Amino acid sequence: MKGSLLKAELKSIFGNKKVLIPIMAILFIPILYAGMFLWAFWDPYGHLDQLPVAIVNDDKGADFEGEELQLGNDLVENLKESADFSFHFLAKDKAYEDLKNEQYYLLVEIPQNFSENATTLLKDHPEKLDLKYVTNEGYNFLSGKIGDSAIEKIKSSLSEKITETYAEKMFDKMTEVADGLGEASDGAAELDAAAKDLKTGSGELHKNLVTLAEKSIAFNNGVGEINSGSKEIANGAGNLASGMQQLEEGHKQLEGAAGQLAAGQSDLASGIQQTEEGIHAVDEKLPALTGGTEELESGAKTLSSSLVQWESSAEKVSNGIKDLKANLQAMISQLPEDSPERVALESSLESLIAGTTQLADSASDLSAGATELAAGLTGLHEGQTGLQQGIQKLAEGASALKSGSDSLVQGHSDFQAGMEQFAAKFTEAKTGAAELAKGAGVLSGGVGELTNGSASFADGTKKLSDGSTKLADGNAKMSDGSGQLADSLAEGADQASSVHATDQTVNMMASPVELDSDGISDVPNYGTGLTPYFLSLGLFVGALLLTIVFPVKEPAAEPKNAFSWFIGKFGVIAGVGVIQALIASFVMLAGLNLEVQNVGLFILFAIITSLTYIAIIQFLVTSLGDPGRFIAIIILILQLTTSAGTFPLELIPDVLQPIHALLPMTYSVAGFRAVISSGDFSFMWHNASFLAGYMIVFIMGSMLYFQLLYKRLHGGSESLTH
Repeated sequence: MKGSLLKAELKSIFGNKKVLIPIMAILFIPILYAGMFLWAFWDPYGHLDQLPVAIVNDDKGADFEGEELQLGNDLVENLKESADFSFHFLAKDKAYEDLKNEQYYLLVEIPQNFSENATTLLKDHPEKLDLKYVTNEGYNFLSGKIGDSAIEKIKSSLSEKITETYAEKMFDKMTEVADGLGEASDGAAELDAAAKDLKTGSGELHKNLVTLAEKSIAFNNGVGEINSGSKEIANGAGNLASGMQQLEEGHKQLEGAAGQLAAGQSDLASGIQQTEEGIHAVDEKLPALTGGTEELESGAKTLSSSLVQWESSAEKVSNGIKDLKANLQAMISQLPEDSPERVALESSLESLIAGTTQLADSASDLSAGATELAAGLTGLHEGQTGLQQGIQKLAEGASALKSGSDSLVQGHSDFQAGMEQFAAKFTEAKTGAAELAKGAGVLSGGVGELTNGSASFADGTKKLSDGSTKLADGNAKMSDGSGQLADSLAEGADQASSVHATDQTVNMMASPVELDSDGISDVPNYGTGLTPYFLSLGLFVGALLLTIVFPVKEPAAEPKNAFSWFIGKFGVIAGVGVIQALIASFVMLAGLNLEVQNVGLFILFAIITSLTYIAIIQFLVTSLGDPGRFIAIIILILQLTTSAGTFPLELIPDVLQPIHALLPMTYSVAGFRAVISSGDFSFMWHNASFLAGYMIVFIMGSMLYFQLLYKRLHGGSESLTH
C-alpha cells in the first residue's frame, strides 16, 4: 500500500507534462537563483582594471632643499603603471563634466599646492597635502565605496614616498650635526685644557695674594709705628725751635749760667752725636724704603693693568660663551626634546655660562682692588719722598748743631772774649732749628700720608685676596663644566655619527609597519564567501516553488492510510529536494570551480539542508495552504537579515539578533562555511544536527497533520504506522 501510493504520485507526474515540466524546471531553481548571482559577482575585485577613474593633475611642483619636487607627476607615473583601475588622465573641466555625465565612477584631483605643502614640514605652521577625490555614488553606490578603499591605498603610497624624502633630508642633517658636534667637542677639549691651566694659575695667584695681604697688614703696623715716631720728632723739633727762641732771650742769662753750661756741655755733645748718628741712619735707610715703595707701586700698577686686561678677556670669554650657547642651542634643538643627550648638553651649557659669568665678576673685583692698591702706593711713595727730604734737612741741621756745639765747647774757655762770635753762630743755630722744625713737620705729614696709603693698601690687598678666592672657585667650576661639556659633546658626536642611513633605513622610517596578512582559513574571492548564504537561499526558494507546481496535500490515488498518504507526498518532494541539492552542488563544484574542504561532506550537507527546507515548507503549505506559503516567505525574509550570511550578526539591529538562533538558515550558512572554508567538520556536524532536528520536528508535524486529516475524511482510527 505504501509503495503503491508513491508510485501513483510518480506516475501522475510523469504522465502529466504540465506537472513534469515545471518540476523539472524547479530542479534548477536553486542553482539559477544562487549560481547566477554568485557567477556574476564571483570575483568583482578581479575586474577593477575595467572600472574607469578620472585623474586630474594640477600640481605646480616645488623646490625642496635645492631639489625639484614633483609629487603630482610622480603619482601620475605610478598610476599609469598601476592596474588597479582604468585610469584616465584629463583636464580638470573635462574630468568633472564626464564624471557628471556618468562616464567615470570616481575622480581624483591633485591640487596646485600639492608639492608645495610637502615642503612645509619644518615650518611653524606645516600644511597637509590635500588629495581631493569625488565620487558619483548616484551612478553606483558600491563604486564609491570601492573608491574609498582605492584612495586610501594612494594616500598610503604617497605618505610613504613623502616620508622617505623627509627621512633622507633628516639623515643628511644628522650627519651635519655630527660634524658640528665633533668640532664643538674639539673646541670644548681645548677650552677644558685652558680652563685647567687657568684653574692652576688662579690657585697660585690666590696663594700669593693671601701672602701679600698678610704682609700688607704687617707693613701697615710698621708704618703706624713710624707715624708715631715722626710725630714725636716733629714735636721735638718744634720744642727745639721754641727753645732756641728762649735761648736767644736768655742770652744774657747765658753768661751767668756759663758755669752750669760747662757742666752740661759734655752731655749735650754726646746727645748731639747720637742724634746725628740716628738721623744719618734714618737718612741711609729711607732711600731703600723709598725704592722698595717705588717697585711696589710699579708692580701694583702693572697688576692693575694686567687685571684690566684680564677683565676684558674674561668679558670676551663670556661673550664667546654666549655665542657658543646660541650656536649650541640651535644644534640642541635638533635633538628630541626628552632625549638624554639634549638634557646633558643643556646642563653642561648652563654650568659653563655660570662659570664664565662668575669669572667676569671676579675679574672686575680684582681690577678694582688693584686700582685702589696702586693709588695707595702712589701716596705712600710721595710721603716717603717728602720724609726723605725732611730727614736730609734734619741731617744737615744736626751737622750744623754739632758744629755749633763743637764751637761752644772749644770757645767756652774764652766765653767772654768770643761772645760776639757766639751771637753770630747762635743765629745760624736758630735758623737750623727752624729748618729742623719745618722738616720734621714735613716728615710727620709724609708719614701720615704713608699711614693712610698703607691702610688703603692693606684694604685693597684684602679685597684682592677675597676676589682671588672667588676667582679660584669660579675657575674650578669652569674647569669641571668644560670637562663635562667636552665629554658630552664627544659622546653626542659619536652617537650622531653612528647613524648611517641606507635605503633600507629610509624605507623603514617611511613605512615602519608592514602587515603580514594571515588567516585561519582562506576565502579566495567574494563568490566563495557568499556561497553558504546564496546556496542556502536557493535551496529554500526551490523548496518553496516546488509546492506551487506540485500538490503537497491532494493524493494521486485513494490513500489506504495516513502514513502512505504522507510518504507518497514527502517521497516525491524529498526526491526533488535531493536532486536540487545534487544539481546545485555539481554546478558549483564543476561550473564555478568552488573549492571545498571535502566534496562528499559538502554534497551531503547540501542534501541535509534541502531536505530540512522541504520538511518545513511541506508542513506549512500542507497544513495552512497559501497562508503557509506566506509564512514561509516571512521566514525567508527574516533569514535573509538574521542569518549573518553577509554582514556579521553584531552589525544588524539589536531587535533582530535574538531571531538569529531560531531560524534554520543560521545553521545551514554556518555548516556550509565549515565544510567550504574552515574545514572544521565537527562544527559542520554540529550545525547538521540542528538541521536534522528541524527536519524531524516538521516531518512529525506533517505526519500528525495527515493522520488528523485522514481521520476527519475517512472517520477511521488507523494510525500512521498501519
